[in-house]
Order: sequence, then C-alpha cells, then structure tokens
Amino acid sequence: MKHFGILLLAGMVVLLLVASLFAQWEPDVRLTYDDSTSHTSYTNAKCVAANGDTVHVVWDDNRDGNPEIYYKSSPDGGTSWGSDTRLTDDPAYSELASVAVFESNIHIVWRDMRDGNREIYYKRSTNGGSSWSTDVRLTNNTGISFSPSVSVSGNTVHVVWDDNRDGNYEIYYKSSPDGGTSWGSDTRLTDDPVNSRYASAAVSGTDVHVVWDDERDGNPEIYYKSSPDGGTSWGTDIRLTNQTADSEHPSVAVSGSTVHVVWDDNRDGNYEIYYKRSPDSGTSWGTDTRLTYNSEQSLYPSAVASESNVHVLWFDERDGNPEIYYKSSPNAGISWGTDTRLTNDPANSRYASAAVSSTNVHVVWFDERDGNPEIYYKRNPTGNAGIEEQTDPRSKTTDIRLVCYPNPFTSIVRVKYAEISEKQKTNLEIYDVRGRLVKSVQLTTSHLSLGTEFLPGIYFLKADSKYVGKVLKVR
Repeated sequence: MKHFGILLLAGMVVLLLVASLFAQWEPDVRLTYDDSTSHTSYTNAKCVAANGDTVHVVWDDNRDGNPEIYYKSSPDGGTSWGSDTRLTDDPAYSELASVAVFESNIHIVWRDMRDGNREIYYKRSTNGGSSWSTDVRLTNNTGISFSPSVSVSGNTVHVVWDDNRDGNYEIYYKSSPDGGTSWGSDTRLTDDPVNSRYASAAVSGTDVHVVWDDERDGNPEIYYKSSPDGGTSWGTDIRLTNQTADSEHPSVAVSGSTVHVVWDDNRDGNYEIYYKRSPDSGTSWGTDTRLTYNSEQSLYPSAVASESNVHVLWFDERDGNPEIYYKSSPNAGISWGTDTRLTNDPANSRYASAAVSSTNVHVVWFDERDGNPEIYYKRNPTGNAGIEEQTDPRSKTTDIRLVCYPNPFTSIVRVKYAEISEKQKTNLEIYDVRGRLVKSVQLTTSHLSLGTEFLPGIYFLKADSKYVGKVLKVR
C-alpha cells in the first residue's frame, strides 16, 4: 500500500513562493483548427470544467455552416487533447455553451434556435465524455431564452438564464435532482419592469448563489440572490452595487461559505474590474474592491474559487488590442496579486473562463491570431497551491504519519516517518507537480534531512507501507 504526502518548498520567503507559483504559466495551446469561427461564450458562462486530471471544454463552432456546439477533453490535465466532438446537429444556431462536471458526469447547456425562437437546451454524458445523451429542451415559450449558465453539486444540476417571456428580460432558474434525468419547472427569480440580464450561478453543497446585472435602478447594477436548500426556496434580491455608472457582466464563484463576485464597472470613467465578497454565504457583504487600474477598457470578468484561492480573468485593451489578463488572491479575496498578461499577440483575445483541479488552473478563450476566431487553452500547473490536509478516504488505519517540518522551508527540511505498529525500512519517492520523479531515498531511520537541491514549487512525497495513511496537503 502507499502513503502520500505533499511537501511545499519555499523560496526565500513564503510571499516570494506565492508570487512564483502563481506566475508559472505554460505556453498557449491551440485547440481548434478550422477555417470558420469558433467562440467561447460571451455571457460569463463557464466554457471549461475539470475533475481530477480530466479537463472538459465546450464552444460553438461555425465549421458546419451554422454554429453548433462542440466538445473536447484532455485526460492528463491539459497535456494532450482528444479530437473535437460535435454535440449538436441541426440547421439552426446552437451557441453560448456552458459546462459543469461532477465526477464522470458532464452537464452542458446552450441556447438553440431549432424551435424558431431561442430556447435553452441541455445534454449530458455519464461516462466522462465517451458517449452523450440526446438533446433535452429545457424551455418552451414564445419569448427569447438567453445566456444560460450551469452548475452542479453532486447529483443536483442548476441552470440559470435570462428570458423575455414576460415582456422584458427576467432571470429564470431550473434544476434537476437526479443528474439531469428529470427537471423541475421554471422558477422566475426576478420580477421588475426592466431588464435583468447576464445571470451567473455557483453552488456549494445546497447553497445556490446567483448574480446578474439589473436596470431597475435606472442604470445597470449588480444584484444577488441565493437559495439555502438547493433551489427549493429563494431569498430576497440584494443590490451589491450603488453607483450612477454602469455595473455589468457579473460572475460568481463560491468556496465553502465564502462567495466571490466580479464585474466590470465604468464608475471610473472607463470600464474596470471590481470585486466584492461575502464570508457568510451571502448574508453580509464587504466593500467594492477595484482590481484593475488602467486607462483602457477592462471587460467581461470571470471568477473561479478553490478553498482560499480566487482566480479572476478578463480581457483588457491596455495593449492596443484585447488581451486576456489574470489576477489572483491566495487568501479568499483579502489581498490580490498583480495583473498577469496571459496572451501576447496583435490579434484579439476575448471571453476567457477558468477551472481548477488540484494545483492546476485551466483557462480557455477565443483568439483571432490565426485569421479567424479559434479556441485556445493555457494552464498553470502550480497556480492553485495552498490546500489543507485531509484524510485519504481509502485509509484503514491512522497508525502511519509522514511529517515535513519546517514546511515551507528555505534551506533544509526534516522528514519524519512514523509507523506506530511496526518499524521497517521504507522507500521515499519525491515527485514534482508533473509526476516526474525528482529524488528517491531509503528511510532507514525515522528522520531524513533534505537540502537545497529542489527548485521552489510543490512536491509530492510517496512512502511505501502496508497501510494507506493520510494525504498531507499544505497551505
């Protein structure tokens, strides 16, 4: 049996380590190759999702003469990619796809015009993308259903969108309690005589969080609403911004009880990215935090959160053309790092979204560097560092420990191996985040000292044992 642990090796100080980890972005990867347009959603819907080492990407593509929904996946954390899979096949438009994943279940929603007007459709795979269900029509009205966003928690699938069946655009919600097999009725979340647009949803357990921009105050403002019971009942609308300028295009992310919201806002004369958070599942909210400072437009932010890490993307015109920018917080939005430019070419790069899995941050967007819009991907394999210790669910005993101290370290670290029930010689293997063996040594005593032969980063320790012990993760 195996015992696993994680060892975080620091640079000169922990803050330098954090800056180093969040800067290790790999080169851009082109995912589509055709002479027509391929687009990620411009409505802040997530176009990428990840579970373990598998990354899932959706987009709409015009290679078939009209936009259709396509899917592509990577089984190894973004290192290699499978072929494109066409998910829709209809002469009408299918576009604005959004994806969410739980274990091997993949859920996709999009806007579709096969019925003569725009409706929301759904499709799923229960085997990691190997096969797909038939299309399921989620809306049925004479109005326009627009801008769908999907999120999932366990077997419950949540979908929000905006819909003008009532004469103006309102936010609607629908859920499936059984992984997409059956669906409840449409729930109208807003009720005011002006437009409510660009809904974004995130879920943590049974808490569902929804944000949108709303014109009830004369200019677009950011509003929030939540359900504590998986969408059965809903609280009142909460106004998050209060400006005479426009606040638009919000995105929401959640980790535990901390809710993170980003949007673009022109209170400063040009559009900048703003952030706000709630530490108590939407009950109370902090002040607005301005994330960008430049003289050009910063637009369409998208957020994702994992424990204390918050990752924000947007496109920015400070370089003369739209480029993808990134910013992160390692402490749940309390403080933020510097802006990181992720793309660098003279063509337009727009509408990025991100997913996280383990220490990886995965980003997709559409890019015009090839003469027509194509889908691109980029990852940071150590960008989501800082996850806490937990017990391996396969453990049959806790009589084994692998302890690293000090951790993080700068010059030397001691590894203590303790097995209470018996002592034996143990092989210790150390791997980097890409799974490459860095060092192998035999533990002949209960302690081992390691020196400075490691570069700053995250390393995984594997010790042979008759037991499966704890998984040690460090913050």
